[in-house]
Amino acid sequence: MIKFIHITDLHLSHPDLDDPKLHSDTEGVFREIIKAILLMEEKPKFVVLSGDLTNTGEKKSYQLLKDLLKPLSIPVIIAIGNHDKRESFHEIFNGAGSSDPYFHDNIYSGLHVITLDSSIPGRIAGEICNEQFKYLKKALKKHEETPKLLVIHHPPKIDPDGLPWGSLSMESTLRLDNVLRGQNIVGILTGHIHINRVSHWNSIPVCVSNGLHSSIDILETKHLKILEGSSFSICVLRDSGLSVSYVPVNPKQKELGIIDQKRLRKFS
Repeated sequence: MIKFIHITDLHLSHPDLDDPKLHSDTEGVFREIIKAILLMEEKPKFVVLSGDLTNTGEKKSYQLLKDLLKPLSIPVIIAIGNHDKRESFHEIFNGAGSSDPYFHDNIYSGLHVITLDSSIPGRIAGEICNEQFKYLKKALKKHEETPKLLVIHHPPKIDPDGLPWGSLSMESTLRLDNVLRGQNIVGILTGHIHINRVSHWNSIPVCVSNGLHSSIDILETKHLKILEGSSFSICVLRDSGLSVSYVPVNPKQKELGIIDQKRLRKFS
């Protein structure tokens, strides 16, 4: 069993920037999540951040993220999204400015995690470039017997009639499907669309979390209604497959009562 945490769409913005497009206290919510992780009795093996790390891509905001992650003593796996700026990210996290896409892979607790960069500078929609598809094919062959987890900010395009900016392009989706067929992919972690959703895409669970900034009213089908709401995910990989539990953080839920463990164990 491998337990890990998925956090997406952090949309952090340094207080000095006085960001007018910040809908909520994302820094405060992220601090709460870090605290919750540190207090867990069964510690997760690693944390995944699947893009939109900042709201405007400023260096100060990436430095804030780097500082907030310091209390964690477990690996943090990072992807970037459409709100991120590659140059600023690379400068703070990799020590040198670069406009190159950020993709990487490694083994974590027996799970081969492959992270791709689906951001397109200046656009909301997502794509995976030719260079990354070549990289992905090689990465899939490196540890063929090891189960694989993909981290991509934009989810695959599951609905052909869906909004074009809400996913990978159809071309990237079809290419990704072709590359992943027959591979031992236990799941794909994504964000971008600010909802909690698990879909089975060609037998692969695609797990989307709404993130820290806001949520979307899925009952509103004509317009895009933005709602208050933040969450993260606790993921558990067992031999039987991947389980994802969504943990609401904001707004605070009212506690209705506690049933102690002794009584719980008497239930049948």
